[in-house]
Amino acid sequence: MQFRTISNGTTSFEVSTLCLGTMFFGTRTDTRTSLEILDRFADAGGTFVDTANNYNAWVGGHGRDSEDVLGAWIRRRGGLGDVRLATKLGAAKKDPALPLQNVEPTNFQGLSAEVVAREARLSLQHLGVERIDVLYGHVDDRETPIAETVAAFGQLQREGLVGISGISNVALWRLIEARDEALRQGVDPYGVVQQGYSYVYPSPGFGRTNDVSVELLDYVAAAGTDGRPPLTITAYSPLHQGAFARDDKPMWAPMRHASNRERVRALHDVAAEIGATPNQVALSWLLGAEVPVIPVVGISSVAQLEEALAASELVLDADVRARLDAADLDVRAAVAA
Repeated sequence: MQFRTISNGTTSFEVSTLCLGTMFFGTRTDTRTSLEILDRFADAGGTFVDTANNYNAWVGGHGRDSEDVLGAWIRRRGGLGDVRLATKLGAAKKDPALPLQNVEPTNFQGLSAEVVAREARLSLQHLGVERIDVLYGHVDDRETPIAETVAAFGQLQREGLVGISGISNVALWRLIEARDEALRQGVDPYGVVQQGYSYVYPSPGFGRTNDVSVELLDYVAAAGTDGRPPLTITAYSPLHQGAFARDDKPMWAPMRHASNRERVRALHDVAAEIGATPNQVALSWLLGAEVPVIPVVGISSVAQLEEALAASELVLDADVRARLDAADLDVRAAVAA
């Protein structure tokens, strides 16, 4: 397992370059299997685990199911050891009687000071820990003033309840404003941003602010120097729930375009040639990028975990990376013409 340091300029710690996503732990992935996955991940040197306070709510759970599984695992092993925990708040149901959805009306709790303070403490209880290493705002909240949200995360950090704060599903300009506001308030800025990111990319669309963009990569590359606080990208859905390897798993609608069909074809060709799987090639492409990110890999079996662990040691030759990067150039040129 490889490692890297994440930091907000004040607090820093090392994490594994693969982050274990636990979205369906305790529901679709039963507790016994979930604990086996966690044990194997830690045994392999994995030290970064990701959850949220609303996972499983749409598949028959109560929302904190995966936090509860993690809490049981932590108790069983007598503490976290070297493992760093990340969880999220703000996207649980505001009204329990209404559906949870990412289109209007969204029904998210939001990132008011009251929600941030309350939900962080509830996560601490469910996880059974005294501090959350990384706490994200799960979705940006444009109805709450940025200053209020930033101050709320800053207060949790001052109290020692949170190590590094972060934000997810956010427009770049909002991320920059929040980090600038933190500096104005004298609190630690967001040190991690979690966005959707993979070898394939979505069609352009107004209002799509939850994906890694070229501009975000450039901003992150410039962070950590000349007085700019460091910033790390964690990437969710790096494998699109198995769509790279399974014909019966279609990608999300914004991903279903000609360029991505060429890129998926290239993934399969390269994988066959180097003796890897398409998923492993896709993860290695992210890990070895010019601006590296930390993939958050959703795992539902030990076999899936073993595949991902092998990807963490796979290094793509420069010519292979160039070939993958250029896989859709003909399609893009035809569209431009």
